[in-house]
Amino acid sequence: MDSSVLFGISTVAYILAMMIYIAYLAVRSEAVGVTATAVTVVGFACQTGGFVLRGMEFHAMSGMGFLRSIPLTNLYESLAFFVWSLILIYLVVEFKYKNRSFGAFVTPVAGLALAFIEMSGVSKSIQPLVPALQSNWLLVHVFTSFVAYATFALSFSTGIMYLISTTEKRTEGAYIFWSVTLGAFTVILAAMGLDFLKFRVAGIRPDAMVQSYLFKATFMSSNPVIVVVSLAAAAGGVFAFWRFGQGFKRIISSVGISPDLLDEITYKSIAIGFPIFTLGGLIFGAIWADQAWGVYWSWDPKETWSLITWFVYAFYLHARLLRGWKGHKIAMVAVVGFVAVIITYLGVNLLLSGLHSYGGA
Repeated sequence: MDSSVLFGISTVAYILAMMIYIAYLAVRSEAVGVTATAVTVVGFACQTGGFVLRGMEFHAMSGMGFLRSIPLTNLYESLAFFVWSLILIYLVVEFKYKNRSFGAFVTPVAGLALAFIEMSGVSKSIQPLVPALQSNWLLVHVFTSFVAYATFALSFSTGIMYLISTTEKRTEGAYIFWSVTLGAFTVILAAMGLDFLKFRVAGIRPDAMVQSYLFKATFMSSNPVIVVVSLAAAAGGVFAFWRFGQGFKRIISSVGISPDLLDEITYKSIAIGFPIFTLGGLIFGAIWADQAWGVYWSWDPKETWSLITWFVYAFYLHARLLRGWKGHKIAMVAVVGFVAVIITYLGVNLLLSGLHSYGGA
């Protein structure tokens, strides 16, 4: 058995757990809830074993030391580690707050990340480290960055849930904000799914599909008719979320999660993730950049977006602790912060070039 088998089992387990958690919301059966947790734990155990095996496989191929063999060297491995971190944090939250309903909102984020791996054609092969990555700072920089990203993902989920549960009218600014955000996420994922289907049928290599063909089946097609139809379909999808989004409120209200608890988890997630990101994502990253490229800060696109992300979460904490912001405004800042994380993490790698562009393969 190699690491890919365990990663495959964990992917199936997480997607299955996502469906069971959603079913748990509908039927409110304790047996269903326990099953969802058990499947999630099995997936987490398999993914943990997969990381250990992949590290051993990388060590055998490269002959590098233990620390430098930890599999955090490309986009696929970092996405897998992000999912692992998110599930670990979620399980801690589930056991601490004794509430399995969060699973229906957190596991879809993991499921979307895993779906992105498959749909985008990210290479899963083990590749030798380029010289810039052959540093122990790689481990602490990437490890801490993705732990912080996972806490921010949790704050995104609970922030969205807070907005859903506390908005009443479709004309409210907060309602429009969360419904458009969720609609846009769904539309983007659907567009990537069409990319996957079109170019898999055409036999294009997955690793070539990532940067060269993203959204070429829809929004960036060479056929203007397809572009217009895609934009119209996207607008219709977002409108559907706005028009029928109140159904989400009824679901959250039925599971007994209070807005105060959602606000508390959102704040604690960011309060934990922000110093980790500051230390690992920015300071350790700058030290590594100096060793690798001879300069602490070069305004590389990922560095710039990392700084933007840091400012958004710094604003969140400043506004909440010093300005007394609460309610919809502060929840929307938490959601915007994770959008900045996604751009930093994936958007820069897939759409822009720079010193961090190795992460796109």
